[in-house]
Amino acid sequence: MSEPRDPDPQPTAAEIFGQALGGAARKAGLDPAKEASTGHVVWSAMGGWRGVAESVIPGLVFIVVYTLTIDPDSGDGDLWLSLGLSVGIAAVFTIARLIARQPVSAAIGGLLAAAVAAAFAVFTGDAANNFIPGFITNAVYGTALLISALLGWSLIGLAAGFLMGEGTAWRADKRKRRVFSWLAIAWAALFFLRLGVQLPFYLADDVTTLGTLKLVMGLPLFAPLVAVTWLAVRALYGRRDA
Repeated sequence: MSEPRDPDPQPTAAEIFGQALGGAARKAGLDPAKEASTGHVVWSAMGGWRGVAESVIPGLVFIVVYTLTIDPDSGDGDLWLSLGLSVGIAAVFTIARLIARQPVSAAIGGLLAAAVAAAFAVFTGDAANNFIPGFITNAVYGTALLISALLGWSLIGLAAGFLMGEGTAWRADKRKRRVFSWLAIAWAALFFLRLGVQLPFYLADDVTTLGTLKLVMGLPLFAPLVAVTWLAVRALYGRRDA
């Protein structure tokens, strides 16, 4: 007599992780199952005008104010003013979302990131240390994505599998595994590229160039890779399947 089958099998760790990644992607507007133009998807992933402003303006204000207040003798800018304005603007964005009763997760994330970065700089008295949290984030994301690709459990694949309703079944398809692995490697390369380009300027204590590079290598590189990822996933599954 055969044993009764479990009517409600427990999800595996990979499935739970895939659901979490897929849920985050869906909230960001990256759902391949939806009929949307690539431009619309990329714009949604960046959060629209408000999201772009929340991502760019605090960092831009920091680097502009710091550069304009550099003392010719010491070579240092006004750290407190630069950080105060940067964190203050991030706080204003968060408050504006609260008042408008809009989702505040992105704004709060930006505020916390600005506050943590400011704390690094304040406690050490070195403006360049404002960029340390960003280095850590890039290193962690890049390493996680690369390892996932090498192990055949691409984080991109886990997210896409959940969004497309097939869980981890994509791993049985060689074409999907190959594409998802290369997408994860591409994202890892982006994070490592940021580290490789920016770290020398951090070591040289060139705050102005470092801040400029962080802005240039932020959304301008993020947006095209989002588009490539979106198009690749849609090509794998096709509009009919979606």
